[in-house]
Amino acid sequence: MFSHIMLGANDVAESKKFYDAILATLGRKPGVMDEKGRCFYYEKSGIFSLSKPIDGNPATGANGSTIGFAAASPEEADAWHKAGLENGGTAIEDPPGVREGGGTKMYLAYLRDPSGNKICALHLMS
Repeated sequence: MFSHIMLGANDVAESKKFYDAILATLGRKPGVMDEKGRCFYYEKSGIFSLSKPIDGNPATGANGSTIGFAAASPEEADAWHKAGLENGGTAIEDPPGVREGGGTKMYLAYLRDPSGNKICALHLMS
């Protein structure tokens, strides 16, 4: 359904370091910088990217928005969360753990990235 996701970043290099660390725990390669100073993570399923806002205003986290990354296990989600905290992320929401609702059981871990974007690692359990 989605071709790509691009997040605003006030410091693309700082954000790249953060995302390289957390995405490595999910088996992903480091991002690739382009000549315009943007960072891209290319996958067959789509592209995740980071860029300074083109309007020149500061990047801010979108209120009510969350970008979710698939985790293969609760342990992978925990490693993702730990790597995020060690690389400039901030813990938010409840601590990583199981959440249930609507007949679904999920393991979730939430962070804010260095620019304030709300992100999540999700392992679908049932």
